[in-house]
Amino acid sequence: MNELRGANYTEVTEFILVGLSHQPESQIILFCILLHLYLGTIVGNILIIMVVWKEPRLHTPMYFFLCNLSFIDLCSTTTVVPLALVNCLRDCPTITYNECFAQMTIILFWGTTECCLLAIMAYDRFVAISNPLRYTLIMTMRTCFQIAGTMWISNFLLALIPVVTIPVRFCAGHNIVNHFVCELEAVFKLICSNTTVSEILMWINSIFVLPLPFLFILLSYVRIAVAVLKIPSTAGRWKAFSTCGSHLTVVTIYYGTIISIYLKPQNKDSKDQDKIIGIFYGTVIPMMNPLIYTLRNKDVIGALRKAAGRTKQHGAAET
Repeated sequence: MNELRGANYTEVTEFILVGLSHQPESQIILFCILLHLYLGTIVGNILIIMVVWKEPRLHTPMYFFLCNLSFIDLCSTTTVVPLALVNCLRDCPTITYNECFAQMTIILFWGTTECCLLAIMAYDRFVAISNPLRYTLIMTMRTCFQIAGTMWISNFLLALIPVVTIPVRFCAGHNIVNHFVCELEAVFKLICSNTTVSEILMWINSIFVLPLPFLFILLSYVRIAVAVLKIPSTAGRWKAFSTCGSHLTVVTIYYGTIISIYLKPQNKDSKDQDKIIGIFYGTVIPMMNPLIYTLRNKDVIGALRKAAGRTKQHGAAET
């Protein structure tokens, strides 16, 4: 029996990415939308990083973590969108075996890191509101670098676990990935060998990167709400809670999208919708994050205006 099963295994050298190849008109529309979103994401996040780096007033823990978020958004979008754009213009897009597994690892890494970073940012806001006088002593830049370094290293190792443990045996002809990119779940369905160990490891891994950070964020905001209610003046309460507005908006959009993708009932009609939601999840949210933090943050707006004023003065001087 094992010999017969072994005869059905084949060495897969490449995968075919379906995307919306069966809907050519939709692919062109998707290409135009993705291109504009990608350019907006690149410009917005680079602008945030440059403004924080140039403006001394923004050299604080909150903006340090915001730069980390912008960097993650830049890299995660670049991991997915350029390939998706190219595949929109191809009739039968393919990706090599090694490239596919590398992309899965990188996508997982950026996703898990962003989940943890949002939790860290919630903790930063909790410390700032509950212990304003000791905030600079608790959240020193050295501490921030240590937290960030631990986050990057641990999430890289977490991202490797489900990919490294995936059996590399596929059935003959099972190399068609029903997605725009090498999404872990889509590739996992193509494996023919026993995946029990991998499924258990993926389940354990998912607990660390989704429910735990989300619960930590909820707990942080409960404690933030308690701290805010203790402030005697209404103006003081509003000022304290307004510093969390941007982060709370980002968390709501981020986790709301994840829940809509993974917790809704699956059927045949939802497959294309899930693919489109997934690709927009990787482009719209990274583009919105800089807008949310810019439009709701007076310090960032002021720094942007200051930078724009310097640019105008420099241009006038050259003229």
